[in-house]
Amino acid sequence: MTTDEAVTGGATQVERVPPGLVETAVLAMPIARTLGLRFRSLGAGTSEVEVDVRDELTFRPGQLQATAVYAVADFAAVAAAGTTLPQGWTNATVDTTLKLVAPAVGDVLVARGRVVDVSRLLTVCAADVYAVADGVETLCATLLGTARNVAPRQTAGPSAA
Repeated sequence: MTTDEAVTGGATQVERVPPGLVETAVLAMPIARTLGLRFRSLGAGTSEVEVDVRDELTFRPGQLQATAVYAVADFAAVAAAGTTLPQGWTNATVDTTLKLVAPAVGDVLVARGRVVDVSRLLTVCAADVYAVADGVETLCATLLGTARNVAPRQTAGPSAA
């Protein structure tokens, strides 16, 4: 069974959620605006997002607090997953594991999200997070996540009178 068949219950030609709609939905979230999240790119099963390292997101000067690192990783992974959904569907994070591998020290934090596997109800996704200082990227975290795929609600048809 193909991914399209798995997600749509057998239909093979499926119109996907446009990446611009995924970006708009993510950036409408207050936490995304608070972080100053920006999309560098968003395509079929991939994403790249960034945030500036700002004092209010750090726990010591110049080093991002882990919550900000997690949020950027989650947004990148689940946005990538969102690009695989059929038109009208949405998704939400249901599980993640974040591994911090180096301090998030730099000017900008960049997260690259990707889809690992898609099924009807769940999409496994991942993101690698890099701290960028003077143009040099250092891997600081990696995330493995699961997003729940949510079908649009069916409206009731006309009732018999």
